[in-house]
Amino acid sequence: MPKKIILLLFSFILTFQVEAQNYNLLIGTYTNKGNSEGIYIYDYNSLTAETNLKSITKTVSPSYLTLSKDKKFVYTVNEAGQNSEVSAFSLAHKSGVLTFLNKKPSGGASPCYITSNGNQILVANYSGGSISVFYTGPNGAFLAPTQVVQHIGKSIDPKRQLSAHVHQVQLTPDKKYLIATDLGEDQIYTYSFARTHARELILKNIIKTNAGSGPRHLAFSPNGKFAFVAHEFNGKITAYTYADGDLTKIQEIETTPKDFTGKIDAADIHVSADGKFLYESNRGDANTINLFAIGSNGMLTFIESMSTLGKGPRNFSIDPSGNFLLVAHQYTNDVVIFNRNKTTGKLSDSGKRINVGTPVCLVFSKI
Repeated sequence: MPKKIILLLFSFILTFQVEAQNYNLLIGTYTNKGNSEGIYIYDYNSLTAETNLKSITKTVSPSYLTLSKDKKFVYTVNEAGQNSEVSAFSLAHKSGVLTFLNKKPSGGASPCYITSNGNQILVANYSGGSISVFYTGPNGAFLAPTQVVQHIGKSIDPKRQLSAHVHQVQLTPDKKYLIATDLGEDQIYTYSFARTHARELILKNIIKTNAGSGPRHLAFSPNGKFAFVAHEFNGKITAYTYADGDLTKIQEIETTPKDFTGKIDAADIHVSADGKFLYESNRGDANTINLFAIGSNGMLTFIESMSTLGKGPRNFSIDPSGNFLLVAHQYTNDVVIFNRNKTTGKLSDSGKRINVGTPVCLVFSKI
């Protein structure tokens, strides 16, 4: 083979490898503090964790984001109390530019989570205590909402649990059910999808958590056999086995030392792609990220707790390479990037930061 062709082929392969390591990192923020404009998109190098700002899209408090299955569209909540909405955008991957498509009322106050199920978009309305179900058209824009499921109930906390507060809606790994954690009621709801064109939500069962625990976020193991719930008020994690829409409790474990007396305020929870480790973040006076090993039976074993190096850690994300973990700090206005050891699960400070106002949500998308 001629030397010139070999060099061109090598150049092509090298270019492909360089491009293959880059992702769009989408950051959702709160805009009501005046230090943020909306959605920030960075070019993210998964080999080095280096970032470069690509675009800023002005939209009101996009505190949580999700991508369509084909990654062509971005959907966000606009968390603004009674005036809350949901917005749809198309995404140009190379440039990182979002193009506004349309928006709709969210169907409940203060939406705090959004997820996609094909052309079905599901929204958790925190203050509204409800789940809104939307559809999108072929161009990615929102159609009118097809269903609003209202939760009615309360629990024992006189300030935070006077009414229902749906905090997360999460598809089960088999895609047959939707799990909703309700912080205000101390309950976890499982809904099935009706076998109709509208795929309405149908209640399957309800699990009661410990009174005053405040179930916030849930994460599944990659094999779909286990689920783990982070409780906001007491910082505990509950482990469940999962099978065909049913959660069975197997363990409850602390995330702070027994002598810890400050406010815990748990936030987010994720499982590593290999299913070996679980991470959970605590805000309040703790500001920690906690690491657990996951046994073959789903049981958790505590490994370590470390500072997130900021205040108010909300959403965090393990990057697509698995070599880094990023933590969004709402109150110190930065994203701290940690090195992650894939063998031990342990974290160390990479020294890299993304300075952005009131970051809340982190989403990666392949360019």
